[in-house]
Amino acid sequence: MAVAQKRSIPVWQNYLARRYGLFTIGLIIFSFIIGLLEYAGVLGTRSIGYLFLMLTIGMYALIGIMSRTKHLDEYYVAGRAVPAIANGMATGADWMSAASFISMAGTLWLLGYDGLAYIMGWTGGYVLLALLFAPYIRKFGQYTIPDFVGARYGGNRARVVSSIAAILISFTYVTAQVSGVGIIMSRLVGVDYKIGVVVGLLGVLVCSFLGGMKAVTWTQVAQYIILIIAYLVPVTMLSLALTGSPIPQLSYGRALQNIDRLERELGLQTQYTKPFTTGLSNQSAIDSAKQIGLTPPELKVVNDWKGTPWNFLALLACLMLGTAGLPHILIRFYTVPSVKESRKSVGYALFFIFLLYFTAPAYAAFSRWEILQNVVGQRIDQLPAWTENYARTGLLSINDDPAKGGNGDGILQFNELKIGGDLIVLATPEIAGLPYTVAALVAAGGLAAALSTADGLLVVIASAVAHDIFYKTLRPNASQRTRIAVGKAMILVGASAAALAAMPKLALIAQMVAWAFSLAAASFFPILLLGIFWKRANGAGAIAGMIGGLVVTISYMVGNYFDPAFNILGISHVGAGIFGMPVNFALTIIVSLLTQAPPLEIQRLVDSLRRPDNEPEGHDLRKDTGEAVPAH
Repeated sequence: MAVAQKRSIPVWQNYLARRYGLFTIGLIIFSFIIGLLEYAGVLGTRSIGYLFLMLTIGMYALIGIMSRTKHLDEYYVAGRAVPAIANGMATGADWMSAASFISMAGTLWLLGYDGLAYIMGWTGGYVLLALLFAPYIRKFGQYTIPDFVGARYGGNRARVVSSIAAILISFTYVTAQVSGVGIIMSRLVGVDYKIGVVVGLLGVLVCSFLGGMKAVTWTQVAQYIILIIAYLVPVTMLSLALTGSPIPQLSYGRALQNIDRLERELGLQTQYTKPFTTGLSNQSAIDSAKQIGLTPPELKVVNDWKGTPWNFLALLACLMLGTAGLPHILIRFYTVPSVKESRKSVGYALFFIFLLYFTAPAYAAFSRWEILQNVVGQRIDQLPAWTENYARTGLLSINDDPAKGGNGDGILQFNELKIGGDLIVLATPEIAGLPYTVAALVAAGGLAAALSTADGLLVVIASAVAHDIFYKTLRPNASQRTRIAVGKAMILVGASAAALAAMPKLALIAQMVAWAFSLAAASFFPILLLGIFWKRANGAGAIAGMIGGLVVTISYMVGNYFDPAFNILGISHVGAGIFGMPVNFALTIIVSLLTQAPPLEIQRLVDSLRRPDNEPEGHDLRKDTGEAVPAH
């Protein structure tokens, strides 16, 4: 795809609308034909899975090859020529990762009310991002968030520290996406989880390796189309089957009433609609230790703080404030041609994200209703084939044996069904008896969500190393060719390391993503906020703040992950950023006040940033700090 200039954007938008409109129609026709062939008995489940896999990966590869580039502007920021609506769709796909697609509804299924912290935090965080940072970041107009930190806080030391923070956050996040890829691939085409991880990553590399942010952006637009169709189709069919209404969001209340009724009839202690019922446990640490052959810690469950809101509120705050500090989302605002387009793209992205987030609670509720009503109470030897299929992924088990906690009566009780949260969205179409084509479409959508986010995160890791550390700090005279080569090498290294880290399945995908948000809230959020709105903040303060925030957050996270008795107010490891963030604020402010004020040119830069519409289009704020601006 050719890179358009600003003046030709309306023409380009029409071109894109036609291309992606045809793609959407083609996807619907393809799914319909596959469904007919399944109904006629021509295609089996594995063939359907491979067809959806080849369609999606092949399409991503085609876009990656068509968008390959050797220009830095295109490799890192898509030539700064992405229209607002396309950037909104790409941001939506970047934002809605495997955590949103396959784990958020599953977390709601497991936790009920307490799981709403994820939806409220992620949605509120995006609004916060739009209000606080998006126009200012775009006006600054560079390649990476460490670029901003380096210029605002005056030097390469702050840049390197922020680069390390960006790598840490993005690596944690991408590891969660790779876990999702392995789970989806194992179900879609029946391969082992670890093989699924490797095959899925090849799809990521085709886009991000060849074309950087340019290829990633156009792939993400297509991936958004796939994931939103894949998410809405099954829940609409479920709603129609269970309530007679095709609008699941309006039938959500009826689903909750039926869940309450069924839980009372089954005598369950878990109350789906009651708040703050989740205790602390180190079950994830035990499971991951077993998978890599280590001696697991002793099981500990802490219920001392059940019934209190602190863990819910801490997680909510970390997800919300961490959103506003995520580097792979922030750099999307560098890809649009102007501040005005960045504001518009935020609005589009919010709408595209809303479509899925407003549906996720209904998805979880319909799934729980279906299982309580039509699966629990069935004879175990007559359970449908999907139970055996998903047991192979390691995310489902049935323990009727009295030695394992069951009652041995051959009838499935709710407490004998151990089902992982990451399985719910993928399994629900089959649980509800929908055609396998729908299940394969959902898996393809989940794959699109995981790959789109993984692409963006790998670009962040590559740019942090190749641009901020290698070029800006170590080899300022490096050629453009060398810089792109280093960036591509870092994408390979980052993807390989993430695959290794994903092998033990450290926790639920949503929980691993929450770790990344905690790290972002404790590192980037305070220094970006103070950097834009407080001229007195300086480099020494920012470095102290980032290091202090990360050390406190990681220490609490690791301590509580292995031993839930190590906690403050019952706050779990996923909300650890609530302790690191105030430390970052305090250190940045105190150290800044105790050291020399920033130079006048940096203070003028801050003044200019706070008035995002007062500069002509194309003005580069690096000139205000005296930094050399390379021509591209």
